[in-house]
Amino acid sequence: MVEYAQKGLIGLLTPQANTTVEPEFSILMPPGYAFLNARLVSDKASIEARLDDYFAGMAATVNQFANAPIGAYAFACTGASYLQGVAREAEAVQSIEDARGHPFITAGRAVADALRLLSAGRIALISPYPPRLTEASVGYWRAHGFEVVTVASAYNASDSFHPIYSLSAASAQSVLGNASNADVDAFVLLGTGMPTLGPILSQDGANRPFTLSCMSALAWRSLAVFDPRLMEADGARAYLRGGVWRSRYEASQVRQ
Repeated sequence: MVEYAQKGLIGLLTPQANTTVEPEFSILMPPGYAFLNARLVSDKASIEARLDDYFAGMAATVNQFANAPIGAYAFACTGASYLQGVAREAEAVQSIEDARGHPFITAGRAVADALRLLSAGRIALISPYPPRLTEASVGYWRAHGFEVVTVASAYNASDSFHPIYSLSAASAQSVLGNASNADVDAFVLLGTGMPTLGPILSQDGANRPFTLSCMSALAWRSLAVFDPRLMEADGARAYLRGGVWRSRYEASQVRQ
């Protein structure tokens, strides 16, 4: 038993320059759970080439955890899944699970699981990606059987350190608001680098389509390995709407 993870310990795989995954995962973890982080690394210049490296290096990155008592692995990188496709992703996941003996959960597959559980077939995508990667994401969700009704772009080719990781929650909130009239079952905030928890909480309401992100879905699906109640529709809905993490998010916000 691990002192600070008596309910479950998760091995989290994070892209090397991503500044969002660990802070959001910390908020999304209920008491009794903890995670260890390993960085996915690449020296390639383009986003697409780095994502290919992250995918190819998943098994090696898992080895960073050595013999820590990990109960589930969480791959916090959706772009790699889009480029590799549903079938190749499934093969890689199965290979790692066979070798390690524990679930290996990708953010993309976690979102698909959540949408199916909540019977959300028609979706709107809020994308932080450049056009080619956004197009790949549309193909990925369609391959999973979802109808992509509309895509709204939050991409900003700024001169900051990274065009995705430097996006603000306010940017995501604005784009989500602009797409709010779409006739869909769910809004999906893509990527693990764009801050999404505040925008998710802002959409809470009985008359609104469901809103989730790749990060909220990844945390939910990882926790469900240890708590099967989260795989029931009511449990998933309550968690994804912020039922157990809203207060931690609010406490994390800096007050001027």
